[in-house]
Amino acid sequence: MASSSQSQPRLPTPSDFPPNLTLSINPPTTGSPVNILILLHGLGDTHTSFTTLGKSLNLPETVTISLRAPNPIPPIFTGSSTPSFHWGDDILFDESKGTIDPDGGFTTTRKVLLDLIIKDVLIEKCHYPPRNILFYGYGQGGMAALTVAASVASGDGEELEFGGVVSVGGRLPASTSSSTAGSGQGKKGKCKTPVLLCGGSRSREVTRQAVDALKERFKDVEYVKWAKEGDGMPGSREEMLPIMRFFARRLRSRAGVPEGAVEV
Repeated sequence: MASSSQSQPRLPTPSDFPPNLTLSINPPTTGSPVNILILLHGLGDTHTSFTTLGKSLNLPETVTISLRAPNPIPPIFTGSSTPSFHWGDDILFDESKGTIDPDGGFTTTRKVLLDLIIKDVLIEKCHYPPRNILFYGYGQGGMAALTVAASVASGDGEELEFGGVVSVGGRLPASTSSSTAGSGQGKKGKCKTPVLLCGGSRSREVTRQAVDALKERFKDVEYVKWAKEGDGMPGSREEMLPIMRFFARRLRSRAGVPEGAVEV
């Protein structure tokens, strides 16, 4: 079944975005731009590695946008002069683990992603329906993506269903999972955006409690538990297969439908 669209999605350009944002845009290698996949790197990284990831995914009719987190991490925390960034409002140091706590609040990141990028640019300027916008986040980047998806199903009249969220090693932040919108309201108050959560067999972040919290907030949650212990990025075909299957289910296509129409 297909529905006509008055304004077809177009390829975003750097000039569409606020000048203070650092990002890279990969156009689709096949087909016209129908989907947007927003790539969010992990804590202490930059967008560069995910620019490469976007190219290697090679998803048809899909524009990948790799975004650099808005907040730099001071070298005193990293012990290195190499630039690194984080998605949190604050830097919280977990002394028990000797690392930065990824759950530092996501108010600024939510505003950047939802208001400045998704609403102002992708929806208003470039004409992408929310359903055609997906996220792939690693670690803290996955937490940021889940925050954005959950925040538009809060029962306050604003509800958007995105194409989906893939979170690798990133749980739902405590401030989001404790939202009253996901508590005691049944499936009606839950976010409709489908989620694929991936984690290692001995994950510090993707625990059973984290999976349960995600299911309290989202209607459609698939959890993949890898055999490896850590929450690193997928490193084999077996680990990548559930992610590609998720994209195959959720990405939209114009292939085989009349011009001016999109599959629904």
